[in-house]
Amino acid sequence: MTDDAVAQKSGGGAEAFLAKAQAIHASALTLDAHADIEMPGKPSAYAGADGLSKVAPGKMVAGGLDAVVMSVAVSPGPRTPEGYAAAQKIAAAKLAVVKAMAADSTNNTILVLTPDELIDAHKANQSALLLGFQNALILGTNASAIETFYADGVRLFALTHMGHNNFADSSRPLFDATTNQREATAEHGGLSDLGITAIKKINALGAIVDISQLSKQAALQAIELSTAPVVATHSNARALTQVSRNLSDEELDRIGATGGVVHVAPFRGYLFDTSNPQMDAGIRAIRREANIDEDYLYPFELYWEIADPEVKKNFLTKISSFLGPISLEDMLNHLDYIAKRIGVDHVGIGTDFNHGSGIPGYEDASESLNVTIGLLKRGYSAEDIEKIWGGNFIRVWREAEAEAEAEAE
Repeated sequence: MTDDAVAQKSGGGAEAFLAKAQAIHASALTLDAHADIEMPGKPSAYAGADGLSKVAPGKMVAGGLDAVVMSVAVSPGPRTPEGYAAAQKIAAAKLAVVKAMAADSTNNTILVLTPDELIDAHKANQSALLLGFQNALILGTNASAIETFYADGVRLFALTHMGHNNFADSSRPLFDATTNQREATAEHGGLSDLGITAIKKINALGAIVDISQLSKQAALQAIELSTAPVVATHSNARALTQVSRNLSDEELDRIGATGGVVHVAPFRGYLFDTSNPQMDAGIRAIRREANIDEDYLYPFELYWEIADPEVKKNFLTKISSFLGPISLEDMLNHLDYIAKRIGVDHVGIGTDFNHGSGIPGYEDASESLNVTIGLLKRGYSAEDIEKIWGGNFIRVWREAEAEAEAEAE
């Protein structure tokens, strides 16, 4: 629908339409379900052009973004005592960064631990931070450590990132440069016994199970095992972009049927058009040129095995250029697909900012209003938009808490 058509439909001109979008955006509790944590003073390829986090407090205020889930995430590492200790050290440092942000009164930001605290922060015009967790490598072999992270304020738990760990299989198996082999597609056949224990602990605490980056088998098992609805904090639709990180229709259907929410991300590598055979052939050719595995369902994957910095830079530049322009409309196409398939009660926004995500029109939190404008243009009502931006997430969080309380009685 063109801007003029939207303006006519809404009974006013472009200014009236913009005012309506702004009013809806200001009224809604707007929440980003997943962003990575930028470490102050450390160089980053993922920060904004100004060197600051894409969800820095000033950018949240500028874009009318009320809340963001900051993910205590670590990259793949060895499954050894030393590897676990290194992951735990990184996790502790990231936790400290978020707590320091909340403690700095100049940020007007609060770390929230309950849905009511989140809503109260919105009413008080305070920015809200929630804590998420990604990659059970941090836990080593100790599922009970989930309780420690919960006590530290973490309220969402995702078991995997890149690579399998002791708890679950990942949607993105690792390549081992020392053996020149990729991990098997499945190590545990989904969740391991530790993973099953972890899901039960998350439920018992009243926290939220996040299935983003689990393998399909592990995701389906987690959905069925969890006593509360699950979320995918940063996942798109595989039917539109056939990459291993996106969710299949079967996963979407089960999430919808069990009351969960899928939060779509403005990440080009999850949004490009894989239905074009020329796109597939071109990606494979660029990967062969860089001497990495061509037969993989994610264009940027496995680049970390490229030892030469110039070869790595050239590979990423070529892939990025080849994918071509991807816009906010492409992201909203994924949101539309999910909403039409499983309902508007089961879709949200999760940017994956500070980890390579960002597209023209939605490069950082300061451009959050553009999402509301795009949704309104597509015919979503004010009620729909409020659900998408935060209402659906809050519903799941309340259900997770209620299930835990019921089980404890």
